[in-house]
Amino acid sequence: MKRRLPDFFSKHKICIICEGNEEYEYLSCLKRLEVWSDKYDIFLVNAEGNGNIPARYQDSYQNGSYEVVLIFCDTDKKPYEQYEDIKRKINEFHGIDNAASKVIIFGNPCTMQIITKHWTDENLKSSAKKVNAELIEKYTEVKSYRGKYDQILEVMKYITTENYKDMSVRIEKLNQQDCEIGSTNFIKFIKLFESDNDSWIKSINKSIE
Repeated sequence: MKRRLPDFFSKHKICIICEGNEEYEYLSCLKRLEVWSDKYDIFLVNAEGNGNIPARYQDSYQNGSYEVVLIFCDTDKKPYEQYEDIKRKINEFHGIDNAASKVIIFGNPCTMQIITKHWTDENLKSSAKKVNAELIEKYTEVKSYRGKYDQILEVMKYITTENYKDMSVRIEKLNQQDCEIGSTNFIKFIKLFESDNDSWIKSINKSIE
């Protein structure tokens, strides 16, 4: 699917469709810390639920305001029905079997798998917030974490430029196959965001058009 991209004379405009509040606030936090190259202007869209992701993606892709549109979401628990549905709809939208693999940033079993890597090597085995609450409290002092908005904001206060580097080292050791529990491909994308070499934008677009 070809589209006419506007001419950009300053920063490269990147849109990331975030599944929900955790993803949106986490990436907002990293933006504030300025850990990525200043060549990119990253716009975040909160889809407010994984069921809304395909429509938000299509809208953002078609409006022509961004040079590349990405997705940041959970795989959730097996058999990954909702996650697989997102991938199928993205592939159908582009008419390419592997389009989703080019634009989706995932955390298996959940985004908290990535966030907790700022403080620990421990892998999450479940996306259930009740199961992960003890680990979150250990490193952030946020008690009985349930993913409430005020709790998310409190957790973000414990993310720093220093432990961002720790997280990067830890997730680089993780499997990048989305069907594996304790996996994520986030390292691939943050390396792109950190790089001043912007050729990856054209590469992604070429692979999905």
